[in-house]
Amino acid sequence: MKSQAIFDAIAAAMKAKGAEMVKMGGAVFQFIISDGGPEGKITVDLKNGSGEIKAGEDPKADCTITIADDDFMAMAEGKLDGMQAFMGGKLKVKGNMMLAQKLGPILEMAK
Repeated sequence: MKSQAIFDAIAAAMKAKGAEMVKMGGAVFQFIISDGGPEGKITVDLKNGSGEIKAGEDPKADCTITIADDDFMAMAEGKLDGMQAFMGGKLKVKGNMMLAQKLGPILEMAK
């Protein structure tokens, strides 16, 4: 799964700037990489403490994002616009849709 590198970068950024990222995010995000198999379910907690990333699902996630591995990589690299991905059916959001818009700056911090 190519996108694992992005999640690793987010985890590294959390170690350095966790409290700041929690202030920006303020939510628990559930990512489902549709073609990632069991490893494709990742929870990013930007609500508690200085944040945490863990494998698996969180049924209480505030926002669940489902996307294919290649599309997530393209979004993280700035090659695919989130709104276009959503409108084109490549990105599905469950829960609080407005929270998904906070992910852009969070991904930028992870670079």
